Amino acid sequence: MKIYRVAAVGQRRFAHWISRTVAAVTAIGLALLLATGARAENAGPEPTVVLVHGGFTDASGWDAVIDQLQDDGFPVIAPANPLRAVMADSAYLASVLDTLSGPLILVGASEGGIVISNAPGMMQNPQNVQALVFVAAFIPDVNERGQDLTPLPGSLIGPTTLLVRPCPVASCPAGVELYIDPAHFREVMTGDLSPDKTDVLAAAQRPVSPTLATEASKFAAWHTVPSFAIVATEDNAIGVANERVMARRAHAHTVEVRASHFVMISRPGAVVRLIESAAAQR
Repeated sequence: MKIYRVAAVGQRRFAHWISRTVAAVTAIGLALLLATGARAENAGPEPTVVLVHGGFTDASGWDAVIDQLQDDGFPVIAPANPLRAVMADSAYLASVLDTLSGPLILVGASEGGIVISNAPGMMQNPQNVQALVFVAAFIPDVNERGQDLTPLPGSLIGPTTLLVRPCPVASCPAGVELYIDPAHFREVMTGDLSPDKTDVLAAAQRPVSPTLATEASKFAAWHTVPSFAIVATEDNAIGVANERVMARRAHAHTVEVRASHFVMISRPGAVVRLIESAAAQR
């Protein structure tokens, strides 16, 4: 009988311990589930990242950035930038943005910075734009032209590094197009990429219209939208000093990366980190 009572007491204590343990584990699990749910509800879906390329390249320049962003769960679109005229290019991007729902992160490289500065002012729902990310880019103010944005030494784009070719079609407002002379492409655009990669990029480059340098911006979204910027410290297209001035003026959260003008190709990880930082601060 004594042995039975001892066993019974032991069983009751064990059952009580099991009950308390299960209750504690259940409570912890419920708390974690609620916390996770709250975070998901507060954060919502990841914003769509819109990547806008600049001159002398195309959307394929974002390939490595797209790959990393998609691996991290971000929806991404990289529309073709027409490279015809400031406001026409911006209107085109605005029309693309108006087909997208939810929060947007606009990322512009080089001349793409001019486009993402102007496009929100032409959108139906500009409030969807949560952040602007400038990647070795022009950051114009209202009434500024591209040619106004490189007053400091550092840009090697000019008569000695450009090729001018006729463009006798209606889509060429200036009647000519500009290319970087392949002999100078690495010096100007891709100093940290291999000669072989440079040769491919030079052969496939997209030309730009001179109008991009002479037409003034009408909007400057960075006055009201949180902005982020990568300054490429080996950029010979815009020039590092000019990039720093524009980023500082825009009050952009700025990181400096040792890279050429095509930083999105040579240092895609740095670009992705800044984009994801912008997304996290929305």
